[in-house]
Amino acid sequence: MAKKTPTKFSFFSPLYSLLTITMTLSQIHSLTHENDIHSLQEIVHGIDPNSISPSSYINSWDFTVDPCHSTGSQFLGILCDLPLDNSSSRVTAIDLDGIGYEGFLTPVIGNLTELTILNLNNNKFRGPIPETIGNLRKLTRLTFSDNFFTGGIPQEIIELKRLEYLDLSANRLSGTIPSNMTGLRSLTYLSLSNNNFSGRVQNLTGLWNLNTLDISYNQFFGNLPNLPVSLRNIYLSHNIFSGDITPLKDLIHVRWLDISDNRLSGVIRRDILSLRFVSHLNVSYNRFTSINVVNGQGQGQRLRLLEAQANNLKGHLPVNLVTFTNLTIINLSNNQLHGPIPKEYGLKLRTTWRRLYLDHNFLTGNLPLELTHKSTNFKGSFANNCLNCPTNVGVCRGGQRPATECTGQHNL
Repeated sequence: MAKKTPTKFSFFSPLYSLLTITMTLSQIHSLTHENDIHSLQEIVHGIDPNSISPSSYINSWDFTVDPCHSTGSQFLGILCDLPLDNSSSRVTAIDLDGIGYEGFLTPVIGNLTELTILNLNNNKFRGPIPETIGNLRKLTRLTFSDNFFTGGIPQEIIELKRLEYLDLSANRLSGTIPSNMTGLRSLTYLSLSNNNFSGRVQNLTGLWNLNTLDISYNQFFGNLPNLPVSLRNIYLSHNIFSGDITPLKDLIHVRWLDISDNRLSGVIRRDILSLRFVSHLNVSYNRFTSINVVNGQGQGQRLRLLEAQANNLKGHLPVNLVTFTNLTIINLSNNQLHGPIPKEYGLKLRTTWRRLYLDHNFLTGNLPLELTHKSTNFKGSFANNCLNCPTNVGVCRGGQRPATECTGQHNL
């Protein structure tokens, strides 16, 4: 009987090759943290396969290789840290392509505790935002805009103390703004626009680093909230805010202010118009009854655009608008303004003003002489007033009010 000799492994033997491959795969799959791999797999399982196109990022997620140590064509949209020691790599960013993935965001997302960026914009994720989002305490950027998320903002969002950028716009979210959100002191950008939020907006001055606030196209009501003085861009349009605009007078850094399409009333205050850095101001489609314009000469105002159409403005056209040296676009149409067009307006229309809309008021008298020159290069409309307005002049096209509507309008 032949004596058996112990098996010896050769570098070229099939058994050695098999063991080597097995050990290598084991090492590969241990490079990225196990919880992170599982979380990525669950994200894929929550997406309808029919919405994953061959060219999509998700289609490149090949779990036969390591997510953090794959080639450039695999695991698109994923970033990882690469530790210098022997610890496992962690996923630090998910930045999906916006091609219309359909499905739900798994609560397991909360296990990716090293995430700093989570971007799911321009897809079709639906259902609630998982409460486990509060576990992602290193997040600096969270963007879920243009999806179908429903429900409210999870209270757990207060745990994201490092969050700087939050965009939940264009979803189907509802409820109120959580009272604890003012604890997100690192926020510089907040957009909740185009949702179904409602209720009163609390004092937001705690967000003292905030530069941009967009809560437009919702159903917020009540008085305007107190806002952080750091704000530069404010979008509160298309809500149901009422009362006056006093809370805005101390926003000394604001540059773009849109409070259109609400139920605000009273006076368009001089201290709002005179905010030094405001370049775009839209107060249209409200219930303001007067506009108080002070002489802006020498005060350094940067106002370029004033939209105040469709209010209840009464009185004469404000002459002091001509003292705002950067102003180029004015819209005061669809109000109840009366009296003549100031002669000072004519000079501005020949020089720096590019658009002037005064239609649908009760203005009277003749056009400024400068408007009769063919070289005048501006756009606008003076139609539907009580003016002596020749139809061969472009701004007069559309005609004027009948005399019966103009009688007694000087008493407005």
